[in-house]
Amino acid sequence: MARTFDELVAEAAAVPVEGWDFSWLDGRAVEERPPWGYQRLMSERLAGAGAALDVQTGGGEVLAGAERLPPAMVATEGWPPNVDKATRLLHPLGAVVVADADRPPLPFAAEAFDLVVSRHPVAVHWAEIARVLRPGGRYLSQQVGPASVFELVEFFLGPQPEEVRRARHPDDARRAAEAAGLEVVDLRTAELHTEFRDIGAVVYFLRKVVWMVPGFTVDEHRERLRDLHALIEAEGPFTATTTRFLIEARKPA
Repeated sequence: MARTFDELVAEAAAVPVEGWDFSWLDGRAVEERPPWGYQRLMSERLAGAGAALDVQTGGGEVLAGAERLPPAMVATEGWPPNVDKATRLLHPLGAVVVADADRPPLPFAAEAFDLVVSRHPVAVHWAEIARVLRPGGRYLSQQVGPASVFELVEFFLGPQPEEVRRARHPDDARRAAEAAGLEVVDLRTAELHTEFRDIGAVVYFLRKVVWMVPGFTVDEHRERLRDLHALIEAEGPFTATTTRFLIEARKPA
């Protein structure tokens, strides 16, 4: 028997959302992955590093998937529930987790790392990345691109202005990296798709990825959620376009 709107929403509103593990969505949402394989690339870079930093590690799940960590491995995270989760996950692997507010400056000395990595950072402080990298060091990051999942965003917020739709553009990332004195050695983009198969998946996603619909709550958006539930019931999964880019930059020797 199909579950009701109220049952699906209540379940998704109650489940914990700390960390960066989306396994709760298995079977309920499907996200197409970029072709370059960020975790594989990250693992390759970490295997050759002596000292590395993972910025905005979330719950540490991505870093923990690396085949081998360097002798000195540090991760930063700003959200207290994630700091706790990342500490429990990464300390046994030999990584130090530092609670950091994700605002400059990074709490490390200049030229402390030969590698900095970050998957889906909320913001990138390029001058700080350049400062903590050693000469010849590299920054590798997979980032959310412009207007990502905006079909869903605009379902709740209405049409967004062009400057909002264009935010997080890879060309801007290139310019910012170069302005900080880094050389961009790789920049790739991908346009992908995400399917939401029930309204519970939407609620969970918006609770977890809080910048998509700022201030999202079930109570405030209940009627619009009900509209989307009806649309999914009538037409099948709600599909949104997901944009990603990979950027790798090097600090001149």
